[in-house]
Amino acid sequence: MPTVALDTNALMMPVELDVRVFDELDRLFGLGSIDLVIPEAVLEELRSLSVGAGVEATAAAVGCDLATRCRTVRTDASYADDAIVELASNGDIDYVVTNDAPLRDRLLERGVRVIGLRGEHTLRVTEP
Repeated sequence: MPTVALDTNALMMPVELDVRVFDELDRLFGLGSIDLVIPEAVLEELRSLSVGAGVEATAAAVGCDLATRCRTVRTDASYADDAIVELASNGDIDYVVTNDAPLRDRLLERGVRVIGLRGEHTLRVTEP
């Protein structure tokens, strides 16, 4: 069963980009056939972004709710992107869902497959 990590912006995609992330993962893999994880640092970032008003705060609050569908994992890194890279470097994940170009590049350099936005509302896998 492949392990798929989601970063902060992946969990905010439903509000910010009108992407149904879990429906897309179901289309790509079948949700029952993947292990969804988020680092604690991602959850903390979502919580801090959800304070206040505006689209970003709303997206982060929705992201916090969506995060309950994932298994939360500990890492040594306190910064969300570094936590994702740590999981990837340890071989703990097979894919990462992100739309963050610098993070995507870091992951591809480490041989990790990245799932990102293709078109307006669909996700695709990018191989390293």
